[in-house]
Formats: sequence, structure tokens, C-alpha cells
Amino acid sequence: MDRVECIVVGAGVVGLAVARALADAGREVIVLEAEEAIGTVTSARNSEVIHAGIYYAPGSLKARLCVAGRRALYAYCAAHGVGAARLGKLIVAGHPDEVAYLEHLKATGEANGVEELRLLNAAEARALEPALSVHAALLSPVTGIVDSHGFMLALKDDLEAAGGMVALGAPLARAEVTPQGFTVTAGGDHPLTLGCRLLVNSAGLDATVVAARITGLDARFVPKPKFAKGNYFTSTRKVPFRHLIYPVPVPGGLGTHLTLDLGGQARFGPDVEWVESRDYAVDPARKAPFLASIRRYWPDVRDDDLVPGYAGIRPKLDGPAGVTPDFVVQGAKDHGVPGLVNLFGIESPGLTSALALGDMVAGLLKD
Repeated sequence: MDRVECIVVGAGVVGLAVARALADAGREVIVLEAEEAIGTVTSARNSEVIHAGIYYAPGSLKARLCVAGRRALYAYCAAHGVGAARLGKLIVAGHPDEVAYLEHLKATGEANGVEELRLLNAAEARALEPALSVHAALLSPVTGIVDSHGFMLALKDDLEAAGGMVALGAPLARAEVTPQGFTVTAGGDHPLTLGCRLLVNSAGLDATVVAARITGLDARFVPKPKFAKGNYFTSTRKVPFRHLIYPVPVPGGLGTHLTLDLGGQARFGPDVEWVESRDYAVDPARKAPFLASIRRYWPDVRDDDLVPGYAGIRPKLDGPAGVTPDFVVQGAKDHGVPGLVNLFGIESPGLTSALALGDMVAGLLKD
């Protein structure tokens, strides 16, 4: 049986960032990816927003890794020629009773180390965005957007330059804890079995499925996932906004917000739809509640401005009534299996946090 020092399961943005960090540390790394291309699931179905770090509890992994990851991501994109733009974001209060929440978000963001946050009154917000219906707003100048696919390609290039590789169409079938580390069997058209000393489970939506296939890992350390589908609608006309526009958050998500891609195309979403299985179809009937939400900050949106776009699914660890949990990064100190790291519940801000998550996992596996 062939052996490799480290296997990473999952070639989404976080798995690639982890693999790159391990390879940069001198590890021999192979990434197993179930799909036929990198980053085709959660990493390809999101808003591509570089989050500032405003929403997350101070001291949490989400807060720390988002802020560190955001700073690292802007620098990485500049150094690697990856498309990114610091557009800035306005979080909008449509009514006076929402202003206190903006103040709370500002205090939380500042506690997390977010720079340049500023509360704006209605006139100040409309000076930036004249088409906006607003009572007050919180401005986050360091929020931006990124070409997520370009970012993943750059991570893959870095990994391969450091001697690592990605095996596509290779879903993990099972793994067994051994005295030497792990015996890993991958399926697909060309099944293979490899021994490794270090194993990282960064399988995103399938992270709990992968963990359940690791013989020797106690099942009580494998959480039960919840799936929150986020639907997006795209705009058929150019929108009159230069910033990203967010309402105050809603349970399970950040509200039906407006984001722009690097080409200037506007998209609205995601909403929150709790589902039992993966389904990426966007129901056109959801346009009505989208329009109602959008009209709170853009009254001039027309019914025919929106067309169904795409959908993504968040790998959550809570349900509709739950308190939003933190990222879960499980190492040997948590589950007792040397050399194993499980990443669970890596939803937003996972894209922003990817480089920081990679560094964290590499640190956990440092000899």
C-alpha cells in the first residue's frame, strides 16, 4: 500500500487553503475530491463576499478567523492577480427601531477588530447611495467581493507548486484509524487505498458523512447537520448602487441583500429555506417575498427586474430555532484521534476565513 503524509478530503475553497498551508509547511499532501472539478458545491454557490467580521460573537472562531482571513485574502489576491474589490457595504435600518441593532453591530465589529466602521444618518447614507430608502445605516468600507473560482485556482496552483496534488472523482469511501495513522480508501472510477499519517476532513456539506466513515472516531463527536438553502435572484437591469446593501440580519442568515460581482452584475439573496435534502432549483414563486424585502431599501425595484438565479446550501449545525453556532474545528484534543482534524459547520464566513482556517489546521497538525 502506498503512503502519503497527509490527505485532505474536499477541494472546496477551505480544503484547498488547508492543503496549501500544509504543503507550504513541507507536508506531502493529496486532496481527495468527490466531484470532477474543484469547488463545485458550497464554494461555487455563494455571494462571493469578503466579510469584514461584524456579525460574529467576539472571541469566536468565526470572528477571529474572519478578520484574519479577510486581511490575508486581500493581500493574497493582490499578490496572485486574483480579482477582488473593496466595494464597501451599507447595513440598512429602514425604521427607527432598527437603529439600536446597528449600534450593536458596530460595537460587535469593533470588538472583533473591524476597521473604519461608521454609523450614518439618513442624509449621509443617501449621499453615498441616492436610490436608497433608509433611516440610518452602518458603513463597512473594508467589505468587498472576490472571484471565488480564481481564488481556488490560485490555491490549487500554490499547492501543486509545493508538490501537492488534487485527485478528482475520488470520494472517500472509508478510513480506518491505525497505529501508523490512517488507511484511506477512495472510490470513484479508479479506486485507491492509501496510508497517511495526517487526515483532514474538509468536506463541507459532506463533512459529517465523511466523519461517520472513519472507523475509530467515536460517533458522539459527529454532529447532526442541518441544511439551510439560500436562493438568489439576479437583476435584469443595472442597479443604481455602488456598495453592497444589506438589511439588518434575520434568523439563519444576513437578510435578502444586494451584492455585485466583479462585472457589475447585481444579485439578491440568499434567503433562508430549511430543507431536508439537496435541491438547487430556485422556485420562481419565491420572487414575491424577495421583492417585499428588497423594497424596504430599494422602493423602485420592479416586478420584472428579478429572475431566478441560483441556490446554495449552508452546512449548518443548528436548526431554524437554534442559536447560530461557531465553526467547529476538531483536533485530537477534542476527539482523541491523533492526526485527525474535522471541520464542521463551515458556512459563511468560510470563504473569507479560508486562509486563516488553513493556517489554524496546519498549526494543529504541527509536530
